[in-house]
Amino acid sequence: QVQVVESGGGLVQAGGSLRLSCAASGRIFSIVVMGWYRQAPGKQRELVATITSGSSTNYADAVKGRFTISRDNAKNTVYVQMNSLKPEDTAVYYCNAGGYVGSWYRDYWGQGTQVTVSS
Repeated sequence: QVQVVESGGGLVQAGGSLRLSCAASGRIFSIVVMGWYRQAPGKQRELVATITSGSSTNYADAVKGRFTISRDNAKNTVYVQMNSLKPEDTAVYYCNAGGYVGSWYRDYWGQGTQVTVSS
């Protein structure tokens, strides 16, 4: 079984910082890309940032310059450092890990971690 587990969410004041972590584990799991997505109540899930095993990154315009995604390939772990947080960043943040399980490529979702930014 492949498992994706997020941690690090919480309550922070506007302008503050949080770092989220996501660890993926499983049999014969070779990560190609990992990313963060978020979903606020009544809203669709949206892309936050992604990072490939080769360290190519992609950020949503709303977080560019404030969030930094990084990874530890050996641990199949991805992080997002979130600075200058705004109330609009409040959402459940989900981690997604895509890679090879055996010879097949697929992706897996974590359970989500709540981030709440107060004004």
